[in-house]
Amino acid sequence: MQIYQLHDWPETEKEAIAIQETLKHQVITIDQLKQPIQYVAGVDMGFLANGTISRAAVAVLSFPDLQVVETTLAHRPTSFPYIPGFLSFREIPAVLEALEKIQTIPDLILCDGQGIAHPRRFGIACHLGVILDIPTIGVAKSLLIGKHEELSLTRGSWQPLIHKNEIVGAVLRTRTGVKPLYISSGHRVSLGTAIDYVLQCTPKYRLPETTRIADKLASSR
Repeated sequence: MQIYQLHDWPETEKEAIAIQETLKHQVITIDQLKQPIQYVAGVDMGFLANGTISRAAVAVLSFPDLQVVETTLAHRPTSFPYIPGFLSFREIPAVLEALEKIQTIPDLILCDGQGIAHPRRFGIACHLGVILDIPTIGVAKSLLIGKHEELSLTRGSWQPLIHKNEIVGAVLRTRTGVKPLYISSGHRVSLGTAIDYVLQCTPKYRLPETTRIADKLASSR
């Protein structure tokens, strides 16, 4: 995959906020997906040497049967600290290096993190989607912002995630009786479509197959 750099990587939180505030206007939250979807991808991160080395993993799966087609890994020095709300600046540089190695271009990427369910409406899924101009979905394991009503225990049940009187995502139960996930549009995907694809990518477990496979790669020794 060929990557086009939209900006330099910041060294300070102030610089990072400026990038988020500029690029968030490029985020598209309506459906602009290729049909039919043939390949879905997951990206995840691991860190080595006390966090000084980033290890990014990409897993590309066929869709809808979710069979592994291709995987890649990339390592690079970690160049930005861990600060909530700025995950993309810590992780995306290595993710882009891993994506450059793949031959199978995904039609949709599920990111282990937030989309527009973010204080500045520009989480890692938005950032990656805008850089690549590929549809992305934020699939987070924990809540960053917003509130929601009580959720049924049944798989497929969901509630809107609301922040500052705006629906920014959904709390989705992907396994009956198991903790939910926090879904939000990343880029070129509506919330309803995001929920649908996340459910299709979670046939057995809480996490999407894309994320599970990428996570195993990123955390393997």
